[in-house]
Amino acid sequence: MDAARARKLADRIQQIVAEMLERRIKDPRLGFVTITDTRVTNDLGEATVFYTVFGSDAERKDTAAALESAKGIIRSEVGRQTGLRHTPTLTFTHDPLPDSARHMDDLLAEARARDAEIAKKAEGAAYAGDADPYKKDEDELDDEFEDDTDEVSERSAK
Repeated sequence: MDAARARKLADRIQQIVAEMLERRIKDPRLGFVTITDTRVTNDLGEATVFYTVFGSDAERKDTAAALESAKGIIRSEVGRQTGLRHTPTLTFTHDPLPDSARHMDDLLAEARARDAEIAKKAEGAAYAGDADPYKKDEDELDDEFEDDTDEVSERSAK
């Protein structure tokens, strides 16, 4: 089948599932759920619905159980609204991406705090030696300058 058609169907399924969870499914185990993505196989036979749940591990487990028990009703509604001859089977999968992003944000905040701490320590610091360890004698600088001006005058004479 067509990958573009599968992507369109995935978007439509995502809308239908989100709407059903918001308005029609009244399971008390269902936590604060967000449908993050839906992927449909190219043969349109299977749809994987990714979701996140705000809350504890227990709330995630309860939500997973609620989604599993509502799967039949949701699939029927998907079939009714999409008008497909064969409605894809639905699989609900917890999306770990937001958790990973949160962990990454925590690591970045920790790195920023360490950088600030090092910068604070470095504020009053001075070089162990001279600020420019590659300083040249004044005579050497004058000689170099003279050499450069000679080259420039030679080029302009040509």
